[in-house]
Amino acid sequence: MIRPFALIVIACAALAAMAEAPGARRTWDFQGDAVGGPPAGFTLGRTGGGAPAGWVVEVDASAPAGDHVLSRTGSGDDGFPLAVADAPVLRDVRVEVRCKPVAGEIDRACGVVARLKGLDDYYVARANALEDNVNLYRVVGGRRSELEGWTGKVTSGAWHTLSLEVRGNVLTVTWDGKQVIEARDDTFPEAGRIGVWTKADSVTRFDALTATELR
Repeated sequence: MIRPFALIVIACAALAAMAEAPGARRTWDFQGDAVGGPPAGFTLGRTGGGAPAGWVVEVDASAPAGDHVLSRTGSGDDGFPLAVADAPVLRDVRVEVRCKPVAGEIDRACGVVARLKGLDDYYVARANALEDNVNLYRVVGGRRSELEGWTGKVTSGAWHTLSLEVRGNVLTVTWDGKQVIEARDDTFPEAGRIGVWTKADSVTRFDALTATELR
């Protein structure tokens, strides 16, 4: 027979485990989306306004989470195109994506966004295969300003892992499993949406976009 005191200890341990458990996690692998069409559950657009910029589900047999990927097909200087998940809306979150920069003469970038209030206001971590760097920005009213940067290899035609973690006012960027940036900023203290981002004429493929709520 379990004594009452032991039951209390077990209950307290269970509550502690629940408190330490990670938050809700959601992953988009685009496997259920029709090839040649837009992804379900996403708002497509660009910073500064204008028509959605070339977002389509394609087949890539090399993709890490099934052969369907979200591709952004560049054409000219399209500013900052975004594909933003309609839900969830999170404050403290880790956003991670597998991305492959494919082409682009002006830019060759892949990025993830967090705490997005609208297409002109958000945090973004982006990697650039033409510049071989990873930078963290805040975008306010459509104007981008750099918070921190890191110089390192970003290979075209290869899959990479990029993540942006936002907890309170601390922002952390990880590239291929290595933390490369940590910064503090109070511009966007409230919950927002998450998504993926490119720049200019970038042709970039995305897969396994994951949002994990932090507690």
